[in-house]
Amino acid sequence: MLAYDRSSTGLWVALIFLVSLNLRPAIAAVGPVLAQMGTDLAWGEGVQGVLTAIPLIAFAVVSPLVTFLARRIGIDISILLALLCIAAGDFARSFGGGVGIWLGTVVFASAIAVGNVLVPVIAKRDYAGHVAMATGVYSGCITAGSATAGLLSVPLAQMWGGWRASLAFWSVPPLVVAVLWALRILHNRKIVVASAAVRNSPSAQSARSQSSRGVFARVLRRPMTWYVTAFMGLQSSAFYTMSNWMPSISASIGYDASTAGVHLFIFQGIGIFSGLLIPKLMNVRGNQVCAALTASAPMFIAGLGMLLLPHLMPVWAFVGGCAQGASLVVALALIALRGRDSAETVVLSGVAQSFGYLIASLGPLMFGVLVQATGGHHVPLMVFTFVAFLQCVVAVIVGRPSKM
Repeated sequence: MLAYDRSSTGLWVALIFLVSLNLRPAIAAVGPVLAQMGTDLAWGEGVQGVLTAIPLIAFAVVSPLVTFLARRIGIDISILLALLCIAAGDFARSFGGGVGIWLGTVVFASAIAVGNVLVPVIAKRDYAGHVAMATGVYSGCITAGSATAGLLSVPLAQMWGGWRASLAFWSVPPLVVAVLWALRILHNRKIVVASAAVRNSPSAQSARSQSSRGVFARVLRRPMTWYVTAFMGLQSSAFYTMSNWMPSISASIGYDASTAGVHLFIFQGIGIFSGLLIPKLMNVRGNQVCAALTASAPMFIAGLGMLLLPHLMPVWAFVGGCAQGASLVVALALIALRGRDSAETVVLSGVAQSFGYLIASLGPLMFGVLVQATGGHHVPLMVFTFVAFLQCVVAVIVGRPSKM
């Protein structure tokens, strides 16, 4: 069942932000050392592109299944299992041999997909009156985790003798958070009796009796579901394409690996602040058009900048970073805002992230294929810029609640 109590308070509720910190490092740490991996494993850009696309494909496949997992074992237990699998998969990627690289990536990416779907649901549950604020904070945590992993990836590889130890480091934090999350679950169970009356009320029983198929059908019929999905997919495509290929673009114009890592940190780190600021625009004139377009336009500008003035890469990393942080917050907030109740929000989150990440998986994959096919970054950046423009168009549509 998707019924759960709100008995968590204070620090127990805030643990969701620590969970969010662990939803991107395993992925973001790859970009800065991708060239090292390619050299060590004799991989071309095409194979590297496949590796970077696997997490997004896993998101697409697993996201719609998360609803059934949460109904079977509960949201909080699902998060606990996800944290443990992130740690196990990350470690297997580094030290599991040739098969482990691929299998470990699938495992931790599938676990991250569980968090991707359920974290917005937990935010709506535990911060019902402050959804936009909670979305901004946990999105900022996602971005902070990503930026930190991108910044430390190369230094850790240099310190510990290679990319394997550097990537394996990110299996430790989710284990720590898993322990804390298990304590949260135990805490909730101790006081579950106090909320029994609420859970057994007629309204709660009615909510739990909703047909799962009926909710799915209702959500799938709504045009807004597909607008939210398109926005999620396009903004995710931009983020993951740049997270994996910005270091390569920087290196191609003469920057060393450490400086390229700094560019990636700028791109990912500035998103923390833009993600915290964008909620202020989430209700301008009673809709989210202003927020969605403000979040999307800078990525289009960054794409043009990398095409026309590539040596100003730090500037374009900053501009693109403003877009990616804000766009993630808008995308996740739209999931919470466009779902009419908790049941719909879970389904909308699963659908938007499943099909959205399927769209997004094409970004880094096609970028790598085009780099290998054309021998440079100009054509891939042209395609990237066009996709960023499409995001701006979708932003205008998805921001209008009347389209629901």
